[in-house]
Amino acid sequence: MHPLKIAFQMDPIDAIDINADSSFRLAEEAQARGHSLFYYTPDQLSYQEGRVMARGQDLVVRREVGNHFDVGEMREQDLSELDVVWLRQDPPFDMGYITTTHILDRVHPDTLVVNDPFWVRNYPEKLLVLDFPDLTPPTAIARDLDTLKAFRSRHEEVILKPLYGNGGAGVFKLTAQDSNLASLHELFSGINREPLIMQKFLPDVSAGDKRVILVDGEPVGAINRVPAKGETRSNMHVGGRPEKVGLTERDLEICARIGPLLREKGQVFVGIDVIGDYLTEINVTSPTGIQELERFDGVNIAEKIWEAIEAKLP
Repeated sequence: MHPLKIAFQMDPIDAIDINADSSFRLAEEAQARGHSLFYYTPDQLSYQEGRVMARGQDLVVRREVGNHFDVGEMREQDLSELDVVWLRQDPPFDMGYITTTHILDRVHPDTLVVNDPFWVRNYPEKLLVLDFPDLTPPTAIARDLDTLKAFRSRHEEVILKPLYGNGGAGVFKLTAQDSNLASLHELFSGINREPLIMQKFLPDVSAGDKRVILVDGEPVGAINRVPAKGETRSNMHVGGRPEKVGLTERDLEICARIGPLLREKGQVFVGIDVIGDYLTEINVTSPTGIQELERFDGVNIAEKIWEAIEAKLP
């Protein structure tokens, strides 16, 4: 493979944790493969008279805490002149995020955008699972308080969370007796006009929330994220502890069901969440977990991702 020109559209690189951030690991592996890197933040993406442009900087990364990157002079780059653009900023999946997918649609697939922005836009993580109701816990998506109350009365213990959040922010466990549902509904309603998602609580979460990584639709491994003591949420952002874990028959069954769809829709790097026997999320926007999986299993997941991308290029 000849050297490629790669852009990363991502959150500010100075603030990342280089021992956990998947975008950093992807950039590091690209550099090791001889590719050149360009970096910009989503607010620097623009459409200008028929061209998709980004104001950013050439990038060199290194695995050195506190000194993990060098950048060149700020310059404007026509993204159609690049080989690959990574869509890697974290949610919230708001209209700003969605607009970046519309703009990147204008260069894809001549410039390969990973993951395919059309399907990132149309497959938000908490909504794509609705295609697989037999694999997921009972789920409601609603803004109406009476509907949410009725769902809770049917299932008693539930998880309530924002539809387009990430990292465990705003996730609440509510029991049948909990009197806070109306207050939480009021709080969320004051923030935006989006519905909420409510799922039946899965007690198996105490044993962990498994993140399974799929590359081009194929499972390549998993890590288990165990909630901190006294905590329902297992996200590593909020103190969840990553542990080594294997793939079960059920995990492989779930991946076999969803994998072909992900591959067909250009979702090269995906992280799904499995609690017990149930699929709870399919993360396509900016999944993470590569570095923990590489350390636990002694494998190079970033290499597998780049091999999948390089195979798609002329």
